[in-house]
Amino acid sequence: MSSTIESAEHKALRTAVAALGQRYGREYVARLAREGGHPDELWADAAKLGYLGVNLPEEYGGGGGGITELSIVLEELGAAGCPLLMMVVSPAICGTVIARFGTDEQKRTWLPGLADGSRSMAFGITEPDAGSNSHRITTTARRDGDDWILTGRKVFISGVDIADATLIVGRTEDARTGRLKPCLFIVPRDTPGFGRSVIDMELQAAEKQFELTLDEVRLPSSALVGDEDAGLLQLFAGLNPERIMTAAFAIGMGRYALARAVEYAKTRQVWKEPIGAHQAVAHPLAQAHIELELARLMMSKAAHLYDEGDDMGAGEAANMAKYAAGEACVRAVDQSVHTLGGNGLTREYGLGSLITASRVARIAPVSREMILNFVSHQTLGLPKSY
Repeated sequence: MSSTIESAEHKALRTAVAALGQRYGREYVARLAREGGHPDELWADAAKLGYLGVNLPEEYGGGGGGITELSIVLEELGAAGCPLLMMVVSPAICGTVIARFGTDEQKRTWLPGLADGSRSMAFGITEPDAGSNSHRITTTARRDGDDWILTGRKVFISGVDIADATLIVGRTEDARTGRLKPCLFIVPRDTPGFGRSVIDMELQAAEKQFELTLDEVRLPSSALVGDEDAGLLQLFAGLNPERIMTAAFAIGMGRYALARAVEYAKTRQVWKEPIGAHQAVAHPLAQAHIELELARLMMSKAAHLYDEGDDMGAGEAANMAKYAAGEACVRAVDQSVHTLGGNGLTREYGLGSLITASRVARIAPVSREMILNFVSHQTLGLPKSY
């Protein structure tokens, strides 16, 4: 099936998810962000309809689909104004990694809950001093008998307060080379030594960001996901879906903002005609629409490659999709706010807060500059500067 033409099933999925999103909308998540609540009702409804676990294996209660279907769900919820950020980490990153590399026990323990929404998992990779350089990750895991002892810090980790566990990226020493290599560990929320503090963000979102401390956290051997020697492969198996889902998040947000601006431009009258009749207003909105559609096409390609098992091809496309979607989202939100003028900054219209939110896709989970580095080196074969 070509990734450029959507199947009837995918179109039906879009329509169904959009209907769910319309029942909640932007005001629902904005109110939760103001009140410090979580989108539990929407999460539960999405789970009940089978949307949260659509990418997970059927034998564990999932939908048996892929990141293609999951990205459609997140995009359509975003286009309705109520995206679920934890979809990026819980089913997409953690669910994918456990489904692909987890032990039978880990799959039985976690996948049914991740699929039906009764459990969720956060993902901890970013560190205060490492930034985009994953080779500088200092969270280390050392063996102590049959156990593992984890020590380190993480920062900007979403939803740790509501997640049942966090999938932590640490590093272990390779017995043969003495070098540190990445490994992934499941750390339950209330494990002794696992501390968290909320980061005070300008970003208005129901999902809070946390700094984590791992102070001699003792874990059983069963906490290690997959093969100790395949850490890098397992890590990237989770990062490609993360980039694709971030693209879906950004495209959904851009579509939401653009729809509000188009609606306004059709009815707002200052002179004889509605302002949308003027090309200075209409053309930038048309351009934003084109850019969002182009980004969606690359996202679709990346998801298709990933679901087909082409990890290398998906890596390149996922980075490009995330870059394109981040840029398109920022420009769509900016132009939408500008179209509304002063109204674009009022709480009534709900677009002003998206100016901050739209930046996220340019910054996280990897900056636009690091994606340009990736394309420079991996695609174009240019030499590295670092």
